[in-house]
Amino acid sequence: MSVQDGRDYVYLVWKSEKSRKQYIVGILSRNGKYEFKYGKEVSDAIADGFKPLIAFPDIQLVYSHDSLFPVFLARLPDKKRKDIKNILVKYGLQEYEPYELLKNSGARLPIDNFEFIDPVFDYEKPFERSFPLAGARHYLGCDGKECSESVKISRGDEVLLKQEPENPKDTHAVAVYTMTEKLIGYIPRYYNEGIFTLLQNKRSIDCHVKSADMSRNCNECIILDLNVA
Repeated sequence: MSVQDGRDYVYLVWKSEKSRKQYIVGILSRNGKYEFKYGKEVSDAIADGFKPLIAFPDIQLVYSHDSLFPVFLARLPDKKRKDIKNILVKYGLQEYEPYELLKNSGARLPIDNFEFIDPVFDYEKPFERSFPLAGARHYLGCDGKECSESVKISRGDEVLLKQEPENPKDTHAVAVYTMTEKLIGYIPRYYNEGIFTLLQNKRSIDCHVKSADMSRNCNECIILDLNVA
């Protein structure tokens, strides 16, 4: 699903502290060698506060390396960690393979606003994706504290997806509601246009809560599983 012309891709997404908007700022790929280049949204991201990565200062260049770039490898858990097997199981991996772990886990860190996402190039074909619900902290209204009191939701719960073509911030916005019609957030911007079109075409979409941990900061407390038949 994320392979084109023999290359496997993963996108680097950055979220602006100012606007809270997500931008696809980079494209990492591999086919023997690894390549990194900045994405088409990088100029808009720079206008919103993004600064090019120190390891990749020129936004016009395509960078190449024989193995996964050290700056990205450093975002992954150490292979020698005692709990590494549990981490691999969590992300559906049987062995430690850095690129696949990067793609499956998102390689998010608490010190910055970056994450990696597994792109979808062809929304016409069946696919599955897991991703954090966007805007949960804001729409639950808990500011990251005692979020469990703001909504009753747990693993396996079905959620409703609704298009918002008149949304002033994004005409392809897809809102996510509980079965009791409570708005809890949105499909992340990097997937919403494709999912918006699928809903418009009345494709069969199953979306459930994969996990819900609202005992901590609720920026990524709800993970969704989406399956398109």
